[in-house]
Amino acid sequence: MPNTLILCDCSGSQKLDAKVLSKACGMDCSRVHTALCTRELGDAAALIKEGGAMVACLQERQVFEELADELGVEPPLFVDLRDRAGWSDEGEKTTAKMAALLAAATLEAPAIKMFDLQSEGQCLIVGDAPVALAAAAQLCEALNVTVLLENAEDIPLQRDFDVVIGELRQASGSLGQFKVTIDGLQLIEPGGRGAARLSSPRDGGHSDCDLILDLRGGSALFHHKRDGYLRADPRHPDGVSKAVIEASQLVGGFEKPFYVALDPHICAHSRAGITGCSNCIDTCETGAILADGDHVSIDPLICAGCGGCATVCPSGAIAHAAPDFGYLLKRLVSMADAYREAGGKAPRLLVHDTDFGTEMISLSARFGRGLPADVIPLEVESLAGFGHAEMLAALGCGFAAVDILLTPKTERPLLENALELALAISNNAAIRLLDLADPEALSDALYGQQVAKPAAPILPIGNRRQVTRLAAKALHGSTADTPVPLPGGAPYGAVVVDPDKCTLCLSCVSLCPSGALLDNEDSPQLRFQEDACLQCGICIGACPETAIQLKPQLDLSDAALSQRVLHEEEPFGCISCGALFGVKSSVERVMEKLAGIHPMFTGSDNAKLIQMCDKCRIEAQYHSSSSPFQSAPRPLPRTTDDYLKRRDN
Repeated sequence: MPNTLILCDCSGSQKLDAKVLSKACGMDCSRVHTALCTRELGDAAALIKEGGAMVACLQERQVFEELADELGVEPPLFVDLRDRAGWSDEGEKTTAKMAALLAAATLEAPAIKMFDLQSEGQCLIVGDAPVALAAAAQLCEALNVTVLLENAEDIPLQRDFDVVIGELRQASGSLGQFKVTIDGLQLIEPGGRGAARLSSPRDGGHSDCDLILDLRGGSALFHHKRDGYLRADPRHPDGVSKAVIEASQLVGGFEKPFYVALDPHICAHSRAGITGCSNCIDTCETGAILADGDHVSIDPLICAGCGGCATVCPSGAIAHAAPDFGYLLKRLVSMADAYREAGGKAPRLLVHDTDFGTEMISLSARFGRGLPADVIPLEVESLAGFGHAEMLAALGCGFAAVDILLTPKTERPLLENALELALAISNNAAIRLLDLADPEALSDALYGQQVAKPAAPILPIGNRRQVTRLAAKALHGSTADTPVPLPGGAPYGAVVVDPDKCTLCLSCVSLCPSGALLDNEDSPQLRFQEDACLQCGICIGACPETAIQLKPQLDLSDAALSQRVLHEEEPFGCISCGALFGVKSSVERVMEKLAGIHPMFTGSDNAKLIQMCDKCRIEAQYHSSSSPFQSAPRPLPRTTDDYLKRRDN
């Protein structure tokens, strides 16, 4: 936690109130400097040397980090108040916004669990001969290079690196663990005079490598970012040079985060071979998630950390860990609270990514109108990880509107589905996806928005489902007792049972992954707790009578938290002992179909067995003269007298 905030108005281009900011963020503020990174750098050195400093400038971060290194102290923290607040047409009103930005910047991010990757420098280069061979010549001293060419005429005479002939058919894996399949594979046979001799071509050749440099210029081998896979257009020398330099650094040990955490015990993928939820598999663009029996498995080597799987997981079996949902809630709460405490009324949230969104905000601030005073930017690693629960949580924390600034690479369908669900739950609150590439258009969209008064802020506690419910109740207010209809595929809803078809076999109960469907040990009943229902559909596949349907909705009343009876019938009493067992209608139906009709239940008392409990049925069969368990009469025991008598006779 920093204790000193170092301020600079950047040559008088923004207004900073040190007293108000000090009160809002709970830190001591320096005087407002004008040229902190140049002629007042000595003041910065003195403050940084004391330790626990935060510099309110992000543009000259490198200058202050180098200064801290020269002083032999830990580098300070940084927060951008200029581009995000000070440089704005409403710069005179941004004090509350600055307080919100400072509150979020002082939060300590949780540690992320990491794992090790190892690369030995085995590099495969694919592409046309001129570019691929030139890249190999640059890399062969740093890496163990193999070039894959399609034409044997392009084989060079020098042997500084390996060359093979063939066509790359398939590649899988990640940094340090790539596996490739090559068709028409031919190896160079050393020795001899003249042109190089090649082995006979064969398809399906397999090999391993640590990294792949793709210089073909066609479609990518992987549709998403993959560690160790570098790709450049051979027509652009600068791009090729950049890829070559990057490849030369991929040798040795590396660390990669476990982006997501998986709890297979609550995964609702399938039960007993009946497939239910496959949202994460359908969402993952990298192919890192695969079905693994009744659950799914996630390959951390392939996972790119977008977090989309966590936003669509209905049970919470997958949780985004970099960063986690709880840390995001802390950021939202701290910003909204600090904004209100500093005198703000109705803050709006602008969610953006690290690269594209940050640049858009910076360009708008420097050359345009900047952001409005009530728009608080929130930087996230991946927009895909900001789903319907996060949108609703922001509204529940007191934000009047939520805007998400898309990037050219954003997965639109994922966020569009999340937006549709969030709008349905919130009754069309002010949530938007901004698909803009012009800083001026961004300013126009934000300055022209009219929003209503925000809802009373909640204290967001719990998982994504619980926070969604809390936020929805706050947004609906007095109408929260009425179920909210949702679009198909929503992870919230009810189960509707046709009583004319249901036989209370309870197959659905035994396979329900969340325990939303329950039985009653004392009576033939099918019970249901709506709050726990994931709408996975396994119960539909398990029902032999096709008596179950799903109804997407969100019941915000307390009734959704308790069990209710979906279907019940009168129990049947054993005709022998009177004990209750089974369902009366089912027993009567079986009697109607079998008694006097089926050979086993004709002309005997066997039909009565259907009307007995398990215990009485076994006893009746055992004592019956036609019992299938009956054997020959037991022989009488023979004594010595019997033997002697028979001998004498």
